[in-house]
Amino acid sequence: MQVIDYITLSFLVVPLIIIVINNLFSKELSERISLYLAGAAAIIQMASSVADFFLLSSSHLHHYDFSLLWDLTREGSERFAVNSLSLVILFCIGFVSFISVLVANQTIEKKKTAYVSLLMTLILGMNGMVIVTDLFSLYVFLEIVGISSFVLVALFQTETGLEGAFKYLVMSSLASLFMLTGLAFLFMQTGSLQYSLDWTRFLGARNGLSPFTYLAFILLIAGFAVKTGAVPFHSWLPDAHQSANTAVSILLSGIVIKVAGIYGFIVLMALFRGFPAVSAAIRILGIVSIIIGALFALRQTHFKRIVAYSSVSQMGYILLGVSTGTTLGLLGAIIHIFNHATFKSTLFSNAAALHEQVGTLDIDAMGGLEKRMPVTGFSSVTAFLSTTGIPPLAGFWSKLFIVMALWNSGSKGFAAVALFSSILTAAYFLRLQKKVFFGKLSDRLAEVREIGGSIKLAEILLTIVTIAVGAGFPLVLLYLEGRGLL
Repeated sequence: MQVIDYITLSFLVVPLIIIVINNLFSKELSERISLYLAGAAAIIQMASSVADFFLLSSSHLHHYDFSLLWDLTREGSERFAVNSLSLVILFCIGFVSFISVLVANQTIEKKKTAYVSLLMTLILGMNGMVIVTDLFSLYVFLEIVGISSFVLVALFQTETGLEGAFKYLVMSSLASLFMLTGLAFLFMQTGSLQYSLDWTRFLGARNGLSPFTYLAFILLIAGFAVKTGAVPFHSWLPDAHQSANTAVSILLSGIVIKVAGIYGFIVLMALFRGFPAVSAAIRILGIVSIIIGALFALRQTHFKRIVAYSSVSQMGYILLGVSTGTTLGLLGAIIHIFNHATFKSTLFSNAAALHEQVGTLDIDAMGGLEKRMPVTGFSSVTAFLSTTGIPPLAGFWSKLFIVMALWNSGSKGFAAVALFSSILTAAYFLRLQKKVFFGKLSDRLAEVREIGGSIKLAEILLTIVTIAVGAGFPLVLLYLEGRGLL
């Protein structure tokens, strides 16, 4: 086997090994070492993603096929594959998981073993979704992601946690029903769900689509929209984020909604590029999510609900980039996936710090905390500016790519709305910053101190990444241009 084979296999093997090791020892020992095991798995995933990316680049390969236990040379053999796009998402999975572990180190006192086992199952499901080569396998791994997320939200058995988990379960089950039915309609017409199929020929795009094809598109788009938290399928997302432990909220907003939902839309656009109805539906979902998510965020008084509705809005930008079907739009979407993972993980880390030090996440009960919690305040402002798209922070570049892709593809109205919707983003985040960090410090908060430990480390690390990626992005552009991607 080549080096690249061992590296790519690690995306499936490492989470399984950690699950086994995590459950081999006594409960007391497992509780002490489980977070270290999870952190190591996340670091290995990030390193493997980077190594694979440069191996593919140096070998001038666009993708690499591999298998787990079977022979790839056999005709009809099932296979996995990685490419530049999937490797970026795999890196994001490892990165967000590592931040979640840092926050869990201070916010989870009991059930660490269960949290890590579920985290590894979640990583396995997300990794599987990104590397499979057919739609049914995508659905199978998506179910693993859904079940793991549901149990993580309900893990600590609080009343709000169970309520949020139940809403997530109901909506996730509905999405699964939509997708499985849609896949059945496609399979009836094509006899295969492989990505490599000539979908345009089999579905008869040139001769007119059958009602079953339109129904399949509607069901698949609705299913992935639920998983994304796109409007009008967003109702579960704020409740699940607010009720879950903050380490779990980081996972849900930082990466789960992107892999479970956005990646599904990327696959749909890649397979059904010749069907204008698909791109139009994704574009409408995107623009509606941007506006409605931002308006709802303006009405919230709970820190995590504001950040959750912000995620609904930001998913809209990614959907707009995907909907263009262009290389520039896809690049903008992928970069925004990474940027969103970074600044949303920052904001939820801020939420963890505030909850630990202040004891509440009601923004009306705060104020003036920049004096008592300067690191949390600075990291929050940096994340807010990046989310809004202020240069030279990381979020500016991805939004610029998305708006340019919309403009170049003829969707100038959508580009204008996406650009000016950043004013709404600035509005709800300015309101949050004013109520939490600015203004007069109340006597009740006079004894509040800055958070320490791994949560503070997470805030600092994420802020450095946001600033460094933004400042250094011109170098990334030169690299992308050198590879012929721009």
